Amino acid sequence: MTAEKRHSQAGTALKRRHKFNPKRDPKPQVLARANRTVVWAASLVVAAFLLLVTVNALLR
Repeated sequence: MTAEKRHSQAGTALKRRHKFNPKRDPKPQVLARANRTVVWAASLVVAAFLLLVTVNALLR
């Protein structure tokens, strides 16, 4: 049991820094576009929630 703990801790200490591989990794432009899409969708959800809360408060 203690050997398992040592092994898992040693594995995290020996991790190498990720190097960008152009054949396998998505390009930075693709990641930036995905980030913008996620932020846009999240802001749309927040705006819809605030609209619902406001309409609910006005109707009471």
